[in-house]
Amino acid sequence: MTMTKRELVIRVANRLGITQSEVGKIVETAFEALSQSLAEGKRWELRDFGVFEVKTRASRIGRNPRTGDQVPVPQRRVVTFRPGKKMKEAISAGPTATPAAPTPAPAAAPPVPEAPAPATDRF
Repeated sequence: MTMTKRELVIRVANRLGITQSEVGKIVETAFEALSQSLAEGKRWELRDFGVFEVKTRASRIGRNPRTGDQVPVPQRRVVTFRPGKKMKEAISAGPTATPAAPTPAPAAAPPVPEAPAPATDRF
């Protein structure tokens, strides 16, 4: 399951009791500041959450999977994330919500005979 920015805004707004538009502006501004700082090569450390930083991947020789030819891959900058201690602990503990009980499988339906394939000139 994926959480979207919209869902984050709704959760924060409900928890803090402020409007979604105010939270949306705050979240958007925080993400813009994070992105801008990373673009400048700065490191972001959020205690107990994790560390975002930019690393440079060295150039290398890759392979075109379609033709098998070797192709040069230039060096590039990538954003990495290393989770903090509390995040690691929370993830290893598993989800906080209790999973729903499994529903019984429906009774098997009788088999349906296959319809013959239509005649065609294509292969």
